[in-house]
Amino acid sequence: MTAPHIAINPSILYFGTPVVLLTTENADGSANLAPISSAWALGQVVVLGLGAEGQSARNLAERAGLVINLPAPHQWEAVERLAPLTGRDPVPASKPAGCRFEPDKFGAAGLRAEPSDTVRPPRVAECPIQLEARAERVGEAVSGGFVIVEAAVGKVHADPRLVVPGTDHVDPAAWSPLIYNFRHYFGLGAELGHSYRSQTPREAVAG
Repeated sequence: MTAPHIAINPSILYFGTPVVLLTTENADGSANLAPISSAWALGQVVVLGLGAEGQSARNLAERAGLVINLPAPHQWEAVERLAPLTGRDPVPASKPAGCRFEPDKFGAAGLRAEPSDTVRPPRVAECPIQLEARAERVGEAVSGGFVIVEAAVGKVHADPRLVVPGTDHVDPAAWSPLIYNFRHYFGLGAELGHSYRSQTPREAVAG
């Protein structure tokens, strides 16, 4: 027997989403680095949800290059150091209390920038997976206050320890994304199984 459901009204709907560190280019050529928690992939396109008044949205409306950097679970503290920072000066009124302007977000987070191959914004050197992309479409979300970005990925960089040898496949047993679950940080648990479409199946599955 299952317990009866109850109706609730949560303030947020982050049912376990991957964390992204997004790099974009400021008007002066410097880099902006921002943590985001609304990202999902459709083929070779990654759809991003950004606050409409943030520096990332402003940058992508004017300059299409970006890098989608995927941190590992142990890097959650670096992500959280970025959380109260903004690249906008003055700080937009829509930002939460305690948010402050910070021009050097890489330094504030204790992270290192490394050059990208196909776009101007740098990659986050410490992130195990980095996707160089271009914003092909930037539009207002129906809810207001947000923009939806459709970013076409042109090049993927991966830590070689995460790649199945001799292939272009990321080993799902080796890679664990940082998950934002109702404003708490998590990694993945043990594997339960795999899709029938998986190209990296294993005979033994923990469970």
